[in-house]
Amino acid sequence: MTVIDVHTHMFTAKWLELLKTRGGEFNLQTRPDGKQEIFRGRTPVVIPQVGHFDYELRIREMDRHGIDISIVSLTCPNVYWGDEATSALAARESNDAMQAAQQRWPDRIRWFTSLPWEYPEAAIRELERTRANGAVGVMVLGNIAGRSLTDPLFEPVWQAIDAAAMPVLLHPTDPQGAEAMGIAPHNLFWSVGFTYDTTLAVAKMIFSGFFDRHPNLKLIASHGGGMLPYLVGRFEMGDRVEFDHLREMKRKPTDYLRHIYYDSITYDLAPLRYLIEVAGAGQVMLGTDWPHRVHEADVAVSRLDALPAAQREAIRCGNAARVFGL
Repeated sequence: MTVIDVHTHMFTAKWLELLKTRGGEFNLQTRPDGKQEIFRGRTPVVIPQVGHFDYELRIREMDRHGIDISIVSLTCPNVYWGDEATSALAARESNDAMQAAQQRWPDRIRWFTSLPWEYPEAAIRELERTRANGAVGVMVLGNIAGRSLTDPLFEPVWQAIDAAAMPVLLHPTDPQGAEAMGIAPHNLFWSVGFTYDTTLAVAKMIFSGFFDRHPNLKLIASHGGGMLPYLVGRFEMGDRVEFDHLREMKRKPTDYLRHIYYDSITYDLAPLRYLIEVAGAGQVMLGTDWPHRVHEADVAVSRLDALPAAQREAIRCGNAARVFGL
């Protein structure tokens, strides 16, 4: 059985240098433990790891943990900084490096394209270019420089993605108002802020009728969908008491929760089982979050051993193979 990891990340040295020199409010700061971390202002965003830059190390780790294919992506802050030229350049740098990695390891590497979303015409050009170059999906963050993913500015990009029927990995970033919420201490940015960003982004899509307008779009909600599975009851009740003139979606909230996809990154078997109960085993795919410090590639794969065989095989391989055409 082929094991496919749909949530795993890569940077490039040139991308990081571009962020340092032209990243605006994004900056690198030295942590108390001596490691460099990317901040937006005073809000922590991501800690670059050795594995973010080394594909040979990645292949060795994949071999060690029994992962056959990694679908790599550029995590936050992605390319949502700088002017149009800077954002487009950062996207090309990352995308071309991933294309080169796939060419070198054609049986092991696939990739999500990153787009300069704030500049829709440039984003569509990069989408078309990278799709032709082998990208199997699109990466997007839970908010784009503070803008909701349902903002009308992005509608032309979504239309192009929907027309191509490409999978989209929705990955969280620092949520709007993160600094005011005081979530940086105690790593609440990662544990609470990330799940909040994903949950709010997808909830807006559901209740605004986004998925009715883009029926071909295959959205993958990171980290087990954040809090989405656990809000199913509140979503259903909220829909029942909603005023008819405010309702924009055509189906019930649960229908949309069973329409989108999720990765398996829940860090515990109980919430993973509940996710499967709410969404169905056919909607969940393996993710590891390698090479972040929170990654657990070996556990992420082996935890699935506790599931029934059909669910285990669907999550490790079958669902991703179907969605990405692998």
